Amino acid sequence: MSLMITDECISCDACREECPNEAIFEDEPTYMIDSDRCCECVDQYSEPACIVVCPVECIAYDPDNIETEGELKYKHAHMDY
Repeated sequence: MSLMITDECISCDACREECPNEAIFEDEPTYMIDSDRCCECVDQYSEPACIVVCPVECIAYDPDNIETEGELKYKHAHMDY
């Protein structure tokens, strides 16, 4: 599944700068994650980069966008940068 940013976001910009897929963008009043671009850093890092850098731990797995590891790997392999 892709990730989502909860209401606890403080808009610090740490996650957006760290995302290798440019899936995070500024929205009002906080940031959002584009589920079409988020592949949870599969095949890039051992864990999602945005979760690692988030100072308030407001990034969680999105239960409305469940994807298997295989689907995430496919999405990453076919990413249009």
